[in-house]
Amino acid sequence: MSLAIAGMGWVTPLGSGVDSVWERLLHGDEASTTTISEEFGDRSYNVFRVPELALRGTAHPRLRRASAISRFAAAAGLEALRAANVKLDAQHAERTVLIFAISNGGVIYTKRFYRDIVNEGAQSASPLLFPETVFNAPASHLAAILGISGATYTLVGDGAVGLLAIKMAEDLMANEAIDHCLVVGTEEIDWLLCDAYRRWRLLRAAPPIEPFSRQKLGMILSEGAGAIVLARDGPLTIECAHPGGYFAKRAEAVEILKRILCDLGQSEIDFVVSSANGTFVDEAECRALKAGDPNAFVYTAKPALGESVGAAGLWQVILAAQALRSAELPPVLHAGAPVSLRLPRSRTPIAGARCAIVLSCGLNQQVAGLRLAIR
Repeated sequence: MSLAIAGMGWVTPLGSGVDSVWERLLHGDEASTTTISEEFGDRSYNVFRVPELALRGTAHPRLRRASAISRFAAAAGLEALRAANVKLDAQHAERTVLIFAISNGGVIYTKRFYRDIVNEGAQSASPLLFPETVFNAPASHLAAILGISGATYTLVGDGAVGLLAIKMAEDLMANEAIDHCLVVGTEEIDWLLCDAYRRWRLLRAAPPIEPFSRQKLGMILSEGAGAIVLARDGPLTIECAHPGGYFAKRAEAVEILKRILCDLGQSEIDFVVSSANGTFVDEAECRALKAGDPNAFVYTAKPALGESVGAAGLWQVILAAQALRSAELPPVLHAGAPVSLRLPRSRTPIAGARCAIVLSCGLNQQVAGLRLAIR
């Protein structure tokens, strides 16, 4: 079955609000880097952080002690519901499902919780911090704020988990007892994450990201959230959410991406929103796109917004939706060595565009995709 996007919410290093962030991307803006360090580490890292002003107007008693990941998720989720004009009274709350896409989870409070135990012993374990260490903490906060007492799910994966959450929503919406599904992807940054990704040789020492470069220069981690409200009818339709597959070796990712493009590209593709982030993902998607539809425009926002991992898939869907609505593509910043892909190097009109494909190749063996269309 196809699903319609009824509303969207966005919290990014370029600020919050779908229209506001989109305008900044169209003008070629990119996030400012922040350097983070750790007293027990000998390295510092550049990241893209969400500015404090982006969370104005989202204060709630439930979030006073919550970690950043939960505050990002709440801000994006509430914006999406407002955009969809969904008011969750007791009756509507029962007919709304909440699905979260998570990758690294609440790493900030997790680190604090276990550091206290290591430094001071098990008796120092904080009952206030522990609930924030579990992966479903952001979902529980938002469900409580909205009064959703029914089905709430948290999916854990890599950068492709957002699209897999949409696929799960598609399955759940087959139940006529459900009217809406709110899908949220969220991520927060900590020095510990940066150090881990550096050890996996996936992190770049300094910006900018150069997508599709022949050199795998690495990514810049970022934080924030994306949210979409799914309904059954509307002008912007997810025609197909492809479950993709899993790869044990990086070379296998190319074949899965080719299969996704083949399955989703049954009619003309106007543009593709790629997950290229400066790692091996770029080469895999580039090879698949050149074999699949080299004439389609290819856009990635990760040079401007960074790699948001758990939030990345939802951000890509929001980008595709905004491009279809506005009939424009923002410029791809810092595009690397020329390849046979149509990368918009400046603000590019795409008048008449009716169909987009979102590709998401994660860093930990997940690949997924979806096809988005506007009537």
